[in-house]
Amino acid sequence: MASLSSAISNPGHILSPNALAHDVKPKKICYSQCHAFFLPPHRSPICRMGFVSGLERKNTLKSQIFASVTDTPVNTSPEKVQLPKGDTWSVHKFGGTCMGSSERIKNVAKIVLSDDSERKFIVVSAMSKVTDMMYDLIYKAQSRDDSYLSALDAVLEKHRSTAFDLLDGDELGSFLAQLNHDISNLKAMLRAIYIAGHATESFTDFVVGHGELWSAQLLSCVVRKNGVDCNWMDTREVLVVNPTSSNQVDPDFKESEERLEKWYSKNPSKTIVATGFIASTPQNIPTTLKRDGSDFSAAIMGALFKARQVTIWTDVDGVYSADPRKVSEAVILKTLSYQEAWEMSYFGANVLHPRTIIPVMRYDIPIIIRNVFNLVVPGTKICRSTEDEDGQGLESFVKGFATIDNLALVNVEGTGMAGVPGTASAIFSAVKDVGANVIMISQASSEHSVCFAVPEKEVNAVSELLQSRFREALNAGRLSQVQVIPNCSILAAVGQKMASTPGVSATLFNALAKANINVRAIAQGCSEYNITVVVKREDCIRALRAVHSRFYLSRTTIAMGIIGPGLIGGTLLDQLRDQTATLKEEFNIDLRVMGITGSRTMLLSEAGIDLSRWKELQKEKGVVADMEKFVQHVHGNHFIPNTVLVDCTADSSIASHYYDWLRKGIHVVTPNKKANSGPLDQYLKLRALQRQSYTHYFYEATVGAGLPIINTLQGLLETGDKILRIEGIFSGTLSYIFNNLIGRKTFSEVVAEAKQAGYTEPDPRDDLSGTDVCRKVIILARESGLKLELSDIPVESLVPEPLKDSASAEEFMQKLPQFDHDLAKKRQIAEDAGQVLRYVGVVDMVNQEGAVKLQTYKNDHPFAQLSGADNIIAFTTTRYKDQPLIVRGPGAGAEVTAGGVFSDILRLASYLGAPS
Repeated sequence: MASLSSAISNPGHILSPNALAHDVKPKKICYSQCHAFFLPPHRSPICRMGFVSGLERKNTLKSQIFASVTDTPVNTSPEKVQLPKGDTWSVHKFGGTCMGSSERIKNVAKIVLSDDSERKFIVVSAMSKVTDMMYDLIYKAQSRDDSYLSALDAVLEKHRSTAFDLLDGDELGSFLAQLNHDISNLKAMLRAIYIAGHATESFTDFVVGHGELWSAQLLSCVVRKNGVDCNWMDTREVLVVNPTSSNQVDPDFKESEERLEKWYSKNPSKTIVATGFIASTPQNIPTTLKRDGSDFSAAIMGALFKARQVTIWTDVDGVYSADPRKVSEAVILKTLSYQEAWEMSYFGANVLHPRTIIPVMRYDIPIIIRNVFNLVVPGTKICRSTEDEDGQGLESFVKGFATIDNLALVNVEGTGMAGVPGTASAIFSAVKDVGANVIMISQASSEHSVCFAVPEKEVNAVSELLQSRFREALNAGRLSQVQVIPNCSILAAVGQKMASTPGVSATLFNALAKANINVRAIAQGCSEYNITVVVKREDCIRALRAVHSRFYLSRTTIAMGIIGPGLIGGTLLDQLRDQTATLKEEFNIDLRVMGITGSRTMLLSEAGIDLSRWKELQKEKGVVADMEKFVQHVHGNHFIPNTVLVDCTADSSIASHYYDWLRKGIHVVTPNKKANSGPLDQYLKLRALQRQSYTHYFYEATVGAGLPIINTLQGLLETGDKILRIEGIFSGTLSYIFNNLIGRKTFSEVVAEAKQAGYTEPDPRDDLSGTDVCRKVIILARESGLKLELSDIPVESLVPEPLKDSASAEEFMQKLPQFDHDLAKKRQIAEDAGQVLRYVGVVDMVNQEGAVKLQTYKNDHPFAQLSGADNIIAFTTTRYKDQPLIVRGPGAGAEVTAGGVFSDILRLASYLGAPS
């Protein structure tokens, strides 16, 4: 047993089967299909393994280990068959998922048989999960876990039952005999590992490669069963690679080509099924192309055959523009250039092995990515050029987006770095010594700092070594710090046509800014195929969705929270319900109401509330209202990049949250006047934050309901016009009252009529006091540049002084007729002068003041021509001095107010990238 352990741990030793069998009687062991272990022809046919490489020990081997010959007849004819190359060959690769069961293998055979290419070369992976099962065998044997035997039985049973489903007659008997033979030998090998407690990488590769051997034999049998001549190839006989590191190999194309021609001369066939993943070293030691190496195998063989194309069959429809698990609107890309595919695979697009593209590029062989379970989809074509195949617009410049998570940034900073040769070399030499993988590097031209991204699990070791290496420079002040920034992710935009296309970077960073994403580091190579940014890990998915939406014009998705589902809020929800489908289909805007909250109850949803049943759902699934939890829920959905809270209340406590919401990147839309007419210092702070960030705050409905008053005023100011005076009837209630104060009607009668019609607040004093008009005047005054408080505006109240303290609205209405004579007198004076009474708000920019008062106007004045509850606002400016600019229309009512809020929401969507 001691000699056995020595043999396994010492690559210079050859292991006797006596030792392999342990207490079993000595016997000759044949390693199935172990052609890659053959010595060169002039040497004895001794099988080499990972721990039996190199030199033979004399007089120690009494019983040799032979490699068996397959049951496939070998062409012994001296006449050499020439290997045809070129477009007659098509290469197909089927992964483990495609080969996962007997039914799936039958489906693969159908695809192979339906290919009308003259010659076909098929590369297969092991059946689904088998590679993991084989690695597990090694792990258990090394750990001296006896369950490796039952695990090996599971491997045997998986392939045995599959064979019974697929094969019959001689093919079944031949395969089962070979399978049992291989399992018997594996059992002896694993027993040796169990005893030694160790297996070399080469020995592990040999054991693991059996999955591919069995799946290739099974598929070739099924193809032959359908009447097609088919040989199978153990690619370890043909494919030669040079290991360059623990996870990478380089193909030896010259040697592989020579071996392929020799193999084909003995096994000529128009259909060949080959093993993926496995290969041999130049010394005939078995190795693998590492994880997901079957793609690489197919590309190498495609290059050796100079095939027409290589088709990679998988379980997805092609290469997506982004990870569809993170971006539901991701699209299948029709084409990718080799360079684009290269970049995408590096950044984690799990469709291709990162090195797959290299072998086919030299011969311009296209790679097709197709879904074995969805044959109607043409998939993604990867080729030299992708001119105009994906349509017009920005999406042809940026093909896809990818992310890498769980990274940390290391920032080495100091004035002593500038102009000092070798600093960067010293930094990355230290990183190399740790064995860390540098994902991205960024350095400004000032040379003041170098930052780079490494996997988070490696950052501590990197930081400690850098601190040690540069301790003298840090102590002397030449370097100021070695800083670690944890919890980072990389977002990469990939596209060949990004090169020399102005505006791509601007569009990318604009989309990130509008989603309130802070960029921590940037890198772009001079090839311009890739723009890489580093963001906070928690912002990664939101950033990905934001940039994808901007470039692909996918639905601009906005997570919405509705606060105050009363008259206005409820009407808005009904309008959203009726318009949602149209917005999605015609305008690419996806408005998802993630939460609705009142003062007592809130309703939350992960995917969006069904607005056709929101009242019913609020009763059934509503929970106790909690504003903090509500905001966290609506804003915390990382699958939606943009969040807006719509405040449909008149509550000053809700308005006090706006600043914090905007600072967190939450957009705010509201008809609530309290924030913009509240304390001046809070208003100025709010507006300053809005201007310096990409977070939007829209409040059109605070003045004039759905009328474009704020927007008109902002447009005048932004275009350089100067406001001289704003004057208007801002209250729909008071407009109705004075428009109907005609004939013999008294003031109290018209007020009662307005209350009954629903134009007034429950307590009419709220309207008649003029406070609401005063708030609107303050909003317009501040918007125009005046710094006024509410207390600075004189207000003429229409509530008689003795009735201000009436106990109830009913008592007020009962006593109001006693004071009709005061207003009747003013009305009579106006009528005698050919005028009418109107209750107006005024912003006087010349005198920098405002007022709310009862004013008289001539009968031909626009303010005298109103009807119903209409509002009217006149802007007198330097451009509109002789003839004021007038905005007129309904200025009160739930429908128009909700419509004004809805309009602001759609304006927000256009700002965030929706097509206008």
